[in-house]
Amino acid sequence: MFEHAQKTIELAEKLGADEAEVYISYNHSISADIRKNTIESAKENVSQGIGIRSIINGAVGFASTNNVGRIEDVVNISVSSAKVRDSDPEWTSLPSNAKYPEVSGTYDKRISKIGLDECIGLTGKMIEGALSVPGVNTTSGSFSTSFNKHLIMNTNGVEIVDEGTGVSGFVDVITTKGDISTAYDFEVSRSLDIDVFGIGASASSLAIRSQDGISIEPKKTDVILHPFAFSDIFENTFEPSIDADNMQKERSSLIGKKGEIIATSDLNIIDDGLLEGGIETSISDEEGTPSQRTPIIEKGIFKSFLYDNYTAGKDNTSSTGNGMRHSYVSSPSVGPRNLIVEYPSSDVIADTDEGVFINTVIGAHTANAISGDFSVEARNAFTIKDGQIDKPIKSLMLSGNIFEMLNKITGAGSDVRKVGGTVVPSLRISEMSIVG
Repeated sequence: MFEHAQKTIELAEKLGADEAEVYISYNHSISADIRKNTIESAKENVSQGIGIRSIINGAVGFASTNNVGRIEDVVNISVSSAKVRDSDPEWTSLPSNAKYPEVSGTYDKRISKIGLDECIGLTGKMIEGALSVPGVNTTSGSFSTSFNKHLIMNTNGVEIVDEGTGVSGFVDVITTKGDISTAYDFEVSRSLDIDVFGIGASASSLAIRSQDGISIEPKKTDVILHPFAFSDIFENTFEPSIDADNMQKERSSLIGKKGEIIATSDLNIIDDGLLEGGIETSISDEEGTPSQRTPIIEKGIFKSFLYDNYTAGKDNTSSTGNGMRHSYVSSPSVGPRNLIVEYPSSDVIADTDEGVFINTVIGAHTANAISGDFSVEARNAFTIKDGQIDKPIKSLMLSGNIFEMLNKITGAGSDVRKVGGTVVPSLRISEMSIVG
């Protein structure tokens, strides 16, 4: 990696680049797919590639390839692109070398050594878990492991190599007797510590409990959102509003609200690139800025947007370490790391006299990312009566606004889950509008 990166940097400078950056990634993944109680397919995949940014007089050119034999051609394209583009007066510079933190829980040697046979075996255990509950079949699902390594090098002295592992299991099930009901469960981790049998059994148990649902009248009531449901809404409404690029383009409801109270005083939300075992944890972001812990909401007060290097330069501030890439074929843009939602925990269901519990939602992607308004279909929902989960609900629509919700949180469970890069417990929201 270093040899290719150094060659690329030297060539870009020789061709006239004022600054240059190389991002090289390597990914080895193994996965197996489930369809109708059987493992439909399994595959092992290796992908690698290189992305190059060249800057000339504030103009940025970018090119990429998965063929190291074409590095010279790609550098030429990157530099040529920068030469023909207009200079960006708001460009400052690429990140400079800095002191990088130590992180933990991001690499598990056991995952890097898993072969195709073991992956298939673990997938089979997930199916066994689902079928351990009578009257349920699996419809789809997958189990996957990954090992990834990337290098970032630029002309400002950044030289970073980071590696990590990941594992995920997902299963979707349907009942086979009586009322048709579906459910799913999944887990993700950086270590080989997920309970694959439990994922299947949990999904099937939820599908059985969701049968023979009742109808309910439209009303406003306390709603407890499982981490799956809350994170889905949260990612499509709140996360876009804290993106500095959206703020600078006037596409955020939080413009001008730093230092203001925007949530209940017991709520904290932190973007933490250093979280032990976090799905988005690494020593730096994906353009070389050291990872950090950034308070977004602290005791209800809005503290910060999330910045990559470019958006930070536009606001004359420092990057929060949120320059993220989809892969080597894209240049960095603002993205959250591990967004942690904190609220004092309790036995939130037992503390709720009457309300509704919602496991998952459908349609959160249709939310208004600027206003925060949403309307979703609730799945695997139940009434709460006298502090206990009571009856399943046949059909339910939930609507609201994320910024109003943050002011109406009145309780949280101890069931903290990593839902991708969001880390959140079940949360109780008061006076939400539901329509049966």
